[in-house]
Amino acid sequence: MGEICGFGTASGHRIVVGSWPASPFGPFADVMHEQPDGTRILRAPSVEIARFVEETYRFDRVDVVPVAVERTEGQLAITAGDLAATVAIGRRSVLGGLLRLVPARVATSPRWCSLIDPVARIALRGVRTRGTAGNDRQEWYGATDQHLLAAVAASLGDHDLGALADVWPPVRFGFSSTPKTPSIVRVTTTIRRSAGGPTAPENDETPS
Repeated sequence: MGEICGFGTASGHRIVVGSWPASPFGPFADVMHEQPDGTRILRAPSVEIARFVEETYRFDRVDVVPVAVERTEGQLAITAGDLAATVAIGRRSVLGGLLRLVPARVATSPRWCSLIDPVARIALRGVRTRGTAGNDRQEWYGATDQHLLAAVAASLGDHDLGALADVWPPVRFGFSSTPKTPSIVRVTTTIRRSAGGPTAPENDETPS
């Protein structure tokens, strides 16, 4: 199980941070960043992880740089090359409360993710809970909690990116965006390759 943190800034940057405590690559984090001009950048900590993420997502540029995420109560601190952000995590959302009512074994199952996908598309514009990049890899995203973000301090090199803003327009990395309202979501990803059969639910893959 990992977390996806999605937020925009007043200057038009939209950022999605994936933090995965356990994976076949070991613990890692990656950052997907869409700039105001539409340039889509992946910041990944290794070539291997970058290649894995590129199997599902589309980028105009890939930077292999040190990526570090520190999660504490009420805060997420991110550094990814010249990008740095500190996010203040606020209250649990109404959706987060509803997600917690669903048993985790149900909420993270591909069957459940497929069932609620049409609802997610309507309730959270741009969000999908299942999909494919058009290759042999199917992915399901089982969310189990959500907290809203209260504030962000973000910079790119010496340039301040401005105050917290919605993730709008939706990011264009793959078949799913993050919620429009800045938030951090606890999620489990399951991957199935058509040639190799299903995998077990993963705690460790990068989400859309």
